[in-house]
Amino acid sequence: MRVPGSVALIGLGEVGGLFARDLRAKGVETLYGYDPKLRDLDSAPALNQLRYRITACASAAGAAGQAEMTICAVTAAQTERAAAAAAEAIVGGAIYLDLNSASPGAKKAAAAAVTAGGGRYVEAAVMTPAPTHGIASPMLIGGPHARIFLPYAEALGMRVKIASEEYGVASATKLCRSVMIKGTEALIAESMIAARYYGVDMNVLNSLSDLMPNPDWEKLAQYMLSRSLEHGGRRAEEMREAARTVAEAGVEPLMANATVERQEWAAAQRGGLPPGVLEGEELGPLLDALQQR
Repeated sequence: MRVPGSVALIGLGEVGGLFARDLRAKGVETLYGYDPKLRDLDSAPALNQLRYRITACASAAGAAGQAEMTICAVTAAQTERAAAAAAEAIVGGAIYLDLNSASPGAKKAAAAAVTAGGGRYVEAAVMTPAPTHGIASPMLIGGPHARIFLPYAEALGMRVKIASEEYGVASATKLCRSVMIKGTEALIAESMIAARYYGVDMNVLNSLSDLMPNPDWEKLAQYMLSRSLEHGGRRAEEMREAARTVAEAGVEPLMANATVERQEWAAAQRGGLPPGVLEGEELGPLLDALQQR
């Protein structure tokens, strides 16, 4: 199948910008885009709009109403609202690819809105950080239209795997995993900063190697802590959806909610760190900088 002649992007931040770049590289001729931050000419969405020659639209409906395919990459909390807005004018039969890290319930509600508008909703869960691979990031996709989307994915260089023909399975897979991964980041932050205060951080790391074999616990701790500090705000939002996912399963999200708080704390620390400490590869200086906060 040929690449779509036109694609609408709802959300032109980091992920939307990466996809715009790669869609252009794959030969998509026309890109339409909507982001509420386009009014701020210094914002990332506004810069992406200029860089990738995206036709700016006044609304999500204005973008979706002109394109063969719509790709939604907004914040998780805006998933349902974006889908409902796009559904007002979506081209009949057009694919609506939802990349947002939202709960299964939110994805099902978004799917219902798009379907009612005549679009074909495809749930997607991006399973690796988007900056690493862009549009080629491994994704789980789902829903009754997932198989129809496969030729488009191949033409655009996407790496997708069908999780289920039911909505919610792909997002449940990602967000239940997030409880573990982002929760581990939160645990490492809390454990290591306290251990540094007592002067036992290396003792703790060495004991972890005995209990849970890993090639280099110090390196892992530095990586996870730095990622949390750099992307804590986005991780906190994803964890709110993870908590919603857990709650939808009838389980009280005690750990997920606590992880939201620790990730928000991490995001608040970043601005006060000494220059270069976050980019370093040693755990000790990072812990010392956080001790002084």
